[in-house]
Amino acid sequence: MTSISALANVHKKGQFGDFEDKNEKDLLKISEIKNLLLVQIFQYKNSKIKLENIEIDELKFKNEPLSVVNNDNTRILWNGPKNWLLVSTKKELIKDIFENFNETDFAVTDLSHSRAIIDIEGLNVKEILKKGCPFNFNELKKNNSINTTYNGLVLTVDMLNDNPNKVRLFILRSFGESLYHSITDASLEFGFKSL
Repeated sequence: MTSISALANVHKKGQFGDFEDKNEKDLLKISEIKNLLLVQIFQYKNSKIKLENIEIDELKFKNEPLSVVNNDNTRILWNGPKNWLLVSTKKELIKDIFENFNETDFAVTDLSHSRAIIDIEGLNVKEILKKGCPFNFNELKKNNSINTTYNGLVLTVDMLNDNPNKVRLFILRSFGESLYHSITDASLEFGFKSL
């Protein structure tokens, strides 16, 4: 099955905003990320399964607010109590997930084609997020994730790195273009490169 980009109609490559006379490495970089495995895993309230006994891609699940466990291919974001979002470049992990998380203890939902994913990288990433979001981004560190709103749009923010700042934003596919316009509008004053 071929996947159609959620931002195909709006994401144009080039430099935009106040980019003139600036070093290209100082510009924000905005890109759409495609072809990732995204799986929501929710443990039922009555489940007696201990998470310490379950591993996916050699990663253990943490039931701790803001936490992200990761390796080179996979990130497991805490989404809420007993609720995680698994993001991976290894699409074959879906088989392991369904084998390890039985349906009597877990709800497993493949969200791979239902989300738009935007990466933003650069010095002013947190300033862009502060423009539309009530969260105190000064507190967000590498390998933290939050669920929040941006100009009224509900999204998940995953802090990939803090030197330089790099975040990944996940939003329902149907709101992807709205979020993209909001993010790029907020980025114009700093200048950005769309990859």
